[in-house]
Amino acid sequence: MTRTFVVETYGCQMNAHDTERISGLLLDAGYEQALAGSDPDLVVFNTCAVRENADNKLYGNLSFLAPRKKSDPGFQIAVGGCMAQKDQESIVKRAPYVDVVFGTHNIGSLPALLERARIEEESQVEIKESLEHFPSTLPARRHSAFSGWVSVSVGCNNTCTFCIVPALRGIEKDRPANDILTEVKALVDQGVIEITLLGQNVNAYGVELGERGAFARLLADVAKVPGLERIRFMSPHPRDFTDDVIQAMASHSNVMPHLHMPLQSGSDRILQAMRRSYRRDRYMGIIEKVRTAMPEATITTDIIVGFPGESDQDFEDTLSLAREAKFLAAYTFQYSKRPGTPAATMDGQISDSVMRERYEALHKLQQEISHEVNKVVVGTQQEVLVADHVGRHDDERARMTGRSKDFRLVHFGIDADNPPRIGDAVTVAITSASPNFVVAENLPIHIRKTAGGDAHEARMRESGPTPIMVGMPTLATLKARGD
Repeated sequence: MTRTFVVETYGCQMNAHDTERISGLLLDAGYEQALAGSDPDLVVFNTCAVRENADNKLYGNLSFLAPRKKSDPGFQIAVGGCMAQKDQESIVKRAPYVDVVFGTHNIGSLPALLERARIEEESQVEIKESLEHFPSTLPARRHSAFSGWVSVSVGCNNTCTFCIVPALRGIEKDRPANDILTEVKALVDQGVIEITLLGQNVNAYGVELGERGAFARLLADVAKVPGLERIRFMSPHPRDFTDDVIQAMASHSNVMPHLHMPLQSGSDRILQAMRRSYRRDRYMGIIEKVRTAMPEATITTDIIVGFPGESDQDFEDTLSLAREAKFLAAYTFQYSKRPGTPAATMDGQISDSVMRERYEALHKLQQEISHEVNKVVVGTQQEVLVADHVGRHDDERARMTGRSKDFRLVHFGIDADNPPRIGDAVTVAITSASPNFVVAENLPIHIRKTAGGDAHEARMRESGPTPIMVGMPTLATLKARGD
């Protein structure tokens, strides 16, 4: 009988993209994706090591799978990703029933390791210290038929004191521009109309190749691919952000007017301790240049609160920058001590209570800012790439959701009997705003069918019963079910 699988993914977009590769490899090896509501024969955890709660979530979920493994020896469990690269054999020591542990550099080995574990009836641990295959050379099962990720590089040359990723993903390895463009063109031929270029430090692209301005040229070349309607990229580093990238964004209408640029702290003193190699004036200068070139552009960011040594004034500096920058959204995190990073042994570790208080204060402020930023588009028309049904009804009217060009989440009313297709583009009139999304109460003004909508419709016809695309029951769900 054909074996089925599901992948549980933690962490960043790079991990989500790796999960598409893991799924593609398993499908090529003869596995099938598990149907929703079924028990898979294989569970793969694609892990993150950035925060401590990712460790807890993994081991919690592993413990709930232990009884299944005991009663069904043919059931397999694999752990990959950054935590596997970091912890290696200690995973098998804590959870000896895990069949395979594989690292960030050898995703392509997974099918062979699973077969070896089955035949030898013992755990297989294989961690490569350098990249075996560039991820995009591996087969993929894309989560979306109309929107795709494309890696331009892997690894990172930065030495941020809080971050363990460079130790796990390795130094930056750049992909030849021709390979990137070939993949983009192939995806567009398959119906993809939105591409997000990915890299741990995406705008440092070219450093390994010794080519200054390589990322701006790549962005412009990707923008020229016929049929590609939307281009995004993440995450750039302020240190490497150059004016030619802004020019490339402003010069091509299919490069979206949205920039996600991590800040981490608004305090120059903390930025120095983080080894972030820029200061708040440099950061704000980039934002001002982006908004001058593209007045409609929105900015989103990442911020850490409670970094070791952060004083009340340092935190106030972060709040003041958030007010000045007017972020559409800020993904805020409480500092998480990661063994092996310089910050883990720094003096002035912040107590959990103070960290939580600062986190809540920043979150409250950012919600107020986000609400004000979203109010700006009330009364305007926005083009939205349809992503999904919201899954609720207001006043007996169905809604769908999607992203505007400037990355706002938009909920809009539809005719339940004749909704637009997922992957199509709709023009809607925004009627109200909240901190996290905007709403278009009325029906779309215009529905434009796209190649992305065609591709999604074709996939739905071919796929039959709904597979579990990414993910499995979370720890909370397992507890609720009593599994």
